[in-house]
Amino acid sequence: MTFSSTALVAIGLLLAAWTVGAAWMMIAAGAKASKAEGSRKAARRMARMIDEAPAIPLMVRADGRIEGSDRLAGWLGLEKLPQYLSELDGGLGGEGKGLSAGQLRDLTEHVGRVQKTAAPFRMAITPPGSQRSLALRGVLADPQVSPGGAALVWIFDFSESESELSRLREEAARARGDFGALVGLIEAAPMPMWFRGPDTQLRLVNKAYVEAVGAKDADSAVIDQAELIESVDGLTAAQIAGQAADKNLPIERVVSVTIDGQRRSMRVSDLPLGAEGIAGYAVDIEEMEEQSRQFRAFRDAQRSILDQLSIGVGQFDGGRKLIFANQPFRRIFELNSGVVAQSLEFERFLANARDTGRTPEVRDFPTWRAEHAEWFASGETQEEAWPLSDGTHLRMIAQPMPDGGLVLIAEDRTEQLALSATRDTLLRTRTATFDSLFEALAVFAPDGKLQLWNRSFAGTWGLDPEQLDAHPAAPELLEAIAPNLENPKQAKGIGEVIRAATLDRKERGGRIALADGRTLEFAGIPLPDGNGLLTVLDVTANEQAEAALRDRNKALEAADEVKTQFLANMSYEFRTPLTSIGGFAELLEAGVAGDLSDQGKEYVTAILESVSRLTEQVENVLDLSQSEAGLLPLAKERLDMFPFVTGIVQGRAEAIEAAGLELDLRGSKASGKVDADPRQLGRAIGQLLDNAIAATPSGGKILVDVSKPKGTAQIVISDNGCGMTQQELARALEGQGGEKRQGLGIPLARQLVEAHGGTLEMESRTGEGTAAIIRLT
Repeated sequence: MTFSSTALVAIGLLLAAWTVGAAWMMIAAGAKASKAEGSRKAARRMARMIDEAPAIPLMVRADGRIEGSDRLAGWLGLEKLPQYLSELDGGLGGEGKGLSAGQLRDLTEHVGRVQKTAAPFRMAITPPGSQRSLALRGVLADPQVSPGGAALVWIFDFSESESELSRLREEAARARGDFGALVGLIEAAPMPMWFRGPDTQLRLVNKAYVEAVGAKDADSAVIDQAELIESVDGLTAAQIAGQAADKNLPIERVVSVTIDGQRRSMRVSDLPLGAEGIAGYAVDIEEMEEQSRQFRAFRDAQRSILDQLSIGVGQFDGGRKLIFANQPFRRIFELNSGVVAQSLEFERFLANARDTGRTPEVRDFPTWRAEHAEWFASGETQEEAWPLSDGTHLRMIAQPMPDGGLVLIAEDRTEQLALSATRDTLLRTRTATFDSLFEALAVFAPDGKLQLWNRSFAGTWGLDPEQLDAHPAAPELLEAIAPNLENPKQAKGIGEVIRAATLDRKERGGRIALADGRTLEFAGIPLPDGNGLLTVLDVTANEQAEAALRDRNKALEAADEVKTQFLANMSYEFRTPLTSIGGFAELLEAGVAGDLSDQGKEYVTAILESVSRLTEQVENVLDLSQSEAGLLPLAKERLDMFPFVTGIVQGRAEAIEAAGLELDLRGSKASGKVDADPRQLGRAIGQLLDNAIAATPSGGKILVDVSKPKGTAQIVISDNGCGMTQQELARALEGQGGEKRQGLGIPLARQLVEAHGGTLEMESRTGEGTAAIIRLT
């Protein structure tokens, strides 16, 4: 088949056009592919940007379908994002994932409102079981994005911001609390406090400031600019505060302030606070100043007292310099009185003490001194004994002080050591003395324990000496003693005596019989040191001697009774013939037998005087024997003392005149009255008066004084004769006579006075005379 040239041309043109069209289509397809690839890349970039963005979009269509990123599912705790909004709660079995029912309900309501009214919404949620905080912002989606009224919800994760906000809120709350507490503290502070602005004007004051300036309240004090501190050297408190602010340095000063009408010392401080202003406060130091003054006075008094002690006391400060040394300290270490003013260092002090021989002899003195310098930092009390070369023994005590100083105490114990040696000697002497005593001795402590005993103690009680070596208590000792007693139950009485001496501090005693026939007498005596002494004496021999003496005393009493009866009988027997002799002599004197010659009359007179004197002696013997036996009859009556005694004295006036004596009778009706037998009391006074007449030489004087001192009737009969020695007076009181005094006069007078319940006291001095004093109640 052949084609024409026209056909070939047409075919050529058609092929060319097809080729061109194919080429164009290929070019157009390539351009579209390139554009599509660019769109895909842009979409991927956009999706990546959305994934990396802090917010995730969620599209909610009108039918409830949702579109969003899987990252949102992770935020909500879901494995993948569901298809519908209603499934964001995790569905069945999705507890702890997705939104809670209440959160989903609120979100559904907000989305529906946006779709209907196009009104945006905001809400914040925290998915259950998650620490993530989400903020939701919902708007109506652009029709180009999703036509048909879809809602676009942007979800933001603000967990970190929320934590930071919570922290900031907590810090703010804490700061507000701290500020409130600080304000309360400043307000309650007992010291005045204030705050000034940059212009030095008062802005704030506390309650103490208000009370100090006497303002109505804090506002009034600020408005009135009531200053607490007065001007000093022409500068007000505000000006001084301004200086502190200008220099940016605190200023502190002590000023006097008037508070409640009283001047008080206060330490005032102004503290600049930068551009904010100046704070200030005032501390009342009046009591501190007073305490400081009292401390200084106490320190001076203490140092004055330390000067009076016999113990040396020296004080070094933290710089190891001597700041105090009392007189004994200076004397012991041979320091002059100005050593404190010289601020002597401790090391130098030791060196000087060594030079004067007041430290022990040591081989390496520098090392010894360095060791003692460490006392300052030891923190503990140090004690040493320093034996000196001159025989002195010092006891050194070093007490570190809190301020780094040191108190050094030096006690001279030379005498104490000598006394200790003497004490040891005395103790040994005491022990030897105890052991040599005939009595058994034991010392018990207040707790009843046996402390000391002598050798004879164990043997006296029949104990083994080894039983006492353990220092047994009183109950244990009594338990060992009880079997050796005649009556073991009486051991309790010994314990009571020990208890009385140690605890009750009373002396008690007793007597006890042992099983071996011996008798012991014991006594408990309190000792000054609080212990008790038990003394035990074997009185077996004494008891036997006492029994013998009792028997002999009974025999003597019987003999005395026989003597008394004999004297009474003899007196009676003597009285009868004497009465007859006197009667016959009186008849002869009366001339019944005829007239007598002068010589016969003298004989008769002598016979009558002898009979009278002998009769009187017989009566005295009889009365004396009756008085000694307590059988003297008394016929008492009320006697006026001065007239009674006057009558007795007048009855002897002739004898006094014949002896050439002077009589001095004193007394009055004020001498009082007594109940007495006038015959027997008169005989007693007469016997004493007769003795005084007989013992006083011619020209002498007899004094009779009747008085009533302190309600007691008193009769004094004294003479200025030659007097008697004490031996002669003793014999006269026993009826053996003395001087010219009658033998039975004084003993009889004493018996008669004592029979009346009175006393007779005799006083005599050789060459001065004798006085007899009768006292009757």
